[in-house]
Amino acid sequence: MENKSNFAALFPIAVFVSLYLGLGITFEYVMKVPMGFYNISVVVIFLVALGVACFQTKLISMNEKLKIMANNMADPNIITMILIFLMAGVFVGVLGRSSAESVAYFLLSLIPVDYAIPLLFLISAFVSLAMGTSVGTITLIVPIAVAVANSAGFSIPLCVGTVMGGAMFGDNLSFISDTTIAACNGQGCAMQDKFKANFKIAIPAAVLTIIILYFISANQGNGVLEIKDYQLLQIFPYLLVLAGGIMGFNVFLVLLAGIICGTVLMLSTGQITFIDYIINIGKGTSGMFETSMVAILVSAICGLIAYNGGFNALLSLIHKVFTGKKGGMMGIGLLVGLMDIATANNTVAIVMSNPIAKQISDSYKITAKETASLLDTFSCIFQGILPYGAQMLVALSIAMNLGCEITAFRVLPFLLYPYLLLISSILFVFLPKAK
Repeated sequence: MENKSNFAALFPIAVFVSLYLGLGITFEYVMKVPMGFYNISVVVIFLVALGVACFQTKLISMNEKLKIMANNMADPNIITMILIFLMAGVFVGVLGRSSAESVAYFLLSLIPVDYAIPLLFLISAFVSLAMGTSVGTITLIVPIAVAVANSAGFSIPLCVGTVMGGAMFGDNLSFISDTTIAACNGQGCAMQDKFKANFKIAIPAAVLTIIILYFISANQGNGVLEIKDYQLLQIFPYLLVLAGGIMGFNVFLVLLAGIICGTVLMLSTGQITFIDYIINIGKGTSGMFETSMVAILVSAICGLIAYNGGFNALLSLIHKVFTGKKGGMMGIGLLVGLMDIATANNTVAIVMSNPIAKQISDSYKITAKETASLLDTFSCIFQGILPYGAQMLVALSIAMNLGCEITAFRVLPFLLYPYLLLISSILFVFLPKAK
């Protein structure tokens, strides 16, 4: 049965999308619940989808269904993904908020006010690249961006949009980002290889973004930047993890080195007490629990969908719509983009798209690093501009709490990096590759 094409087997995905998107829109825009999409348990909705998948698989016993799910969940890539998620959570928990602020204020202290906006992009990009979280970066840097806007006279939507763009740059490329981990492990690709492929797409978009930001912000700044105290030494663990990842060291060893370095640094300099250190580690790992559970549940659902012929049916449809390797690459980008629009979560979108994308890449002879790069990049493009995405909602919430009158539609024109990344990604697909 698993060799047949059966579109009905995709119904669990439709159930998930309908429930999550429907409840999210109702909470956010009808009931006006703050952060409506993120008050819905994605784990519970995936459990409902798993129940639907089990119900659809009628011709075998429940024990057989459990074996199918267990075999899919036991994939080494899934186990590796979860362990990296948890270690990344520990790393971020150890370093906390003050380290990222030190990066920001150190860099802002080096430049004239005219260059503050392009530098905000670079700061956000670096912090996100080091921490592996766009939402965390936005939470830390948006207050600094608002302070820069108020003290130097820049547009607040411009500053907020700039921070969001930089945060998505780092989220896309970071070695400890959950999107990178999910894409690389889902496709069986080394993180260093994915980074190299991704780098060719992201850097042109980032450079062009910085240039445009400079001209947009030229002559806007008419004040003095307010620089708070910072501890330059706190930047070192970020640099250690970043350098280790780029050099291709084992990600577990890189994260362990970063955790040890951060622990020694934060405790020895008195930046944190031992009790707070233990609490922060717990918070860091618990922040990854939902993402880890999503990876487990999605792998179980996908095992049943594959058994029932759902992925074969979807693959045959993609073959009809997209032809050749370039068509297959665009199919992967569109697939993860649509998943992200439906789920408003780029990690979930990648995890859901992974098995289908793997079949597409095998069929169209697309390399694992190209597939992983496309999954991560297109998910970040869409996530970076969603008015109901966590990145936008968190940025707006922080800005409004600081007394700023701001809406998503005022920020959207200044999300330059995601727009340029889309153009760069399409060029990456269609331009001839150097041999």
